[in-house]
Parts: sequence; C-alpha cells; structure tokens
Amino acid sequence: MCSYTAGTRMKMLLFQGNSMQLARSSFGLFLRNCSASKTALPVLTLFTKDPCPLCDEAKEALKPYKHRFILQEVNITLPENSAWYERYKFDIPVFHLNGQFLMMHRVNTSKLEKQLLKLEEQSAGG
Repeated sequence: MCSYTAGTRMKMLLFQGNSMQLARSSFGLFLRNCSASKTALPVLTLFTKDPCPLCDEAKEALKPYKHRFILQEVNITLPENSAWYERYKFDIPVFHLNGQFLMMHRVNTSKLEKQLLKLEEQSAGG
C-alpha cells in the first residue's frame, strides 16, 4: 500500500508548484520506504550530487548509525529533482529525517542521535 501511494503522489508532482512539490516529494520518499510494521526504521534522506566530497564524509560519519535508519539518497542534479536542486544547490549535503529537515553541510551526530532516540521511543511506546 505504501509503495502505491508514493508512486501515485510522485506522478502527480509533475503538475504542481515547487513548494508543494518539495513537501510531497519529501513525504513520497518517506512513504516509499515505509512498512506496515510498527518497528519500521526511520528514513534518513541525503540530498547529494556527484561528485560531493562532503557527502562522502557524511556517509562515513553515518556508518555507526546505519542499523537505525534507512538511507535514501536523492541526486539533486537529476531532472526529476530540479526543485531540490534549486533549494539545496549550495548546501549539500542536506539531511531530512522522515521527511523533515534535520541538518546540512556536515553530520551533527548529537542532533542525529537525539532525533533517532525520540523516534525509537515513540515507536516503542506506540
């Protein structure tokens, strides 16, 4: 069900404005990786391009946490990601956690840890 919903939303994005496209695209990335399980891992989206040495450094910094999220990479230089390119072309790497902005430029491990713990506590309690 999640994949169908995300695919449908992604197709509809072609006909909408940039701000709505950004919100739905981010949500669509989240939906594409969701699961019916209550213990589904959060989705950490990395907005990147090739080459991106800072993105490579960021991925290295994320390795100790990789079992706690699903990493979704979005290449902002692809035509279908032009809205993300306009928004983040000077700021990559940029990270969203479950569709919400988290950090940019470098990995802030304390911020990441805090948000992951918050999501894990919510998942355990719900």
